[in-house]
Amino acid sequence: MRLRSDFFVSALIRRAETAGSIAMLRRRGSEEAGAIFVKIDRLDGRAALLGPAPQSVDLPEGVDRLFARLHSEEWVTPLEAEERARKEIAFDSDLWLVEIEDREGRGFVDLAARER
Repeated sequence: MRLRSDFFVSALIRRAETAGSIAMLRRRGSEEAGAIFVKIDRLDGRAALLGPAPQSVDLPEGVDRLFARLHSEEWVTPLEAEERARKEIAFDSDLWLVEIEDREGRGFVDLAARER
């Protein structure tokens, strides 16, 4: 059984803040099943946007959700990440958007292995 989106987001924000990062809810989505997106800002001109990994990826034991970078490069500019987030919101108005400011680039979520 999958954890509700609102619970997952609350735990994510708490986890990031406990580790010394700044985390904020930028957009509230559907409480039970809204897709969750995470924007990471390294505060040095590099950012990333993470979204739900493709459903074809198997979840490892003990992992509730897997995320994937929504761009081919490891890091993009904050503006590029923001533009992609706006496109995702236009496509799905029920999504959640969490922004994390972390100089180490930590997203505090489980990432799917990148395809080569």
